[in-house]
Amino acid sequence: MKLKNRKKSRVPQSMLLYRIARAIAWVVSKVIFRRRVLRNELKGVRGPFMVIANHQAALDFVNLLGSTRTPMTFVISRSFYNTLPIKGFLRRMGVIPKQQFQTSPDDLKKMRSVIAEGRGLAIYPAGLMSEDGLSTPIPTATYRFLQWIGADIYVARTAGTYFSMPKWRKTGLRRGRTTIDIYKLFSKEEVAGMTPDEIRAVAEPALLFDAYREQEELRVKYTSGNNIEGLENVLYLCPHCRSEFSMRVKNSDTIYCLECGYAERADELGFLHLVSEVGEEIRYPSDWSRLIYRDLRERIESGEETAIVTPGKVRMIDEERKKFVEVGEGRVTLTDEGFRFIGTVHDALSRALVSTVNFASLPFCPGEYFEIQHADDIFRIYPIDGHIVMKIINAVKVYYELRQELPLV
Repeated sequence: MKLKNRKKSRVPQSMLLYRIARAIAWVVSKVIFRRRVLRNELKGVRGPFMVIANHQAALDFVNLLGSTRTPMTFVISRSFYNTLPIKGFLRRMGVIPKQQFQTSPDDLKKMRSVIAEGRGLAIYPAGLMSEDGLSTPIPTATYRFLQWIGADIYVARTAGTYFSMPKWRKTGLRRGRTTIDIYKLFSKEEVAGMTPDEIRAVAEPALLFDAYREQEELRVKYTSGNNIEGLENVLYLCPHCRSEFSMRVKNSDTIYCLECGYAERADELGFLHLVSEVGEEIRYPSDWSRLIYRDLRERIESGEETAIVTPGKVRMIDEERKKFVEVGEGRVTLTDEGFRFIGTVHDALSRALVSTVNFASLPFCPGEYFEIQHADDIFRIYPIDGHIVMKIINAVKVYYELRQELPLV
């Protein structure tokens, strides 16, 4: 099958394959996600343009791809891309794989070429789906990028997909209802005349979200919506006795502390209700997560928490098998400098220091693994005790936030 190609194109795109993917996405978004389009200001727009989208769940792109006939080139995680059996299909569709929270000169050239050819580009600035109903921090470089790309900027804001497939879930998709709102944020001329701080002031409210507060308004019931198995890996700190890694789930709907007995039960909307004689009710898991984050930040700022250390197994991508395979083990230490690793990789002693200066977060799965990205290499670390994963991710966010608390220049 021939690709639609232009002489100067760095990202060729087959319109036939794109239409097939769009048709599949439309069916999935309507049948599985029961997606409702609130607004679609991309209708009839030919390009060039860029779409920035919030990121509640892994399949958010399905709702976006299935909601408009306007062709778009999607930027996705290279880790995800390299472990899929359909890489050839995605390449022909024009998908651009890149490291999360890192953008190489070649990545920038590819994205710029899409715009230069009058096409649409779609990105997820947060880089990661939400683990607690809250937005992942948006890297500050995003706002300079919106100006640099030289195109009209649209927003695609999705709601409800977090409850359809929460990142911490142990079960499959949960049918309910989702919405998407696509509208123009800036014209090319407007964004060119703004400072990064001015761009952020408009873009952040459009991208940031609290899924639980949205749910308070939407009141959508999802299949198995009260099943919170896996949430204990995100809400790892007891809000009553402050014990770490003491939270467990029983009867699929009750999260409780092994140390003090604090317990809350989830209802079918995903909200929590106090069922123990100790502690105070925290209705939204997102508020509980904020409490955990603030507690860790205070301990880091006071010097009480200076390093997080964990032994673990190491996996890397096997290009032929298209999956992560175990290649060694070692000890990982996280400080404000970054990650220090000492261990064995491919049967050889390995030592490395990987800075996290520009990382707003890292790819991870609560209770299972986190990824350290170094240049083109991705090291997936499986700690001996998976409960520590979320604490490590929170610490990365804290270090990033502390570095960024100055105005953009």
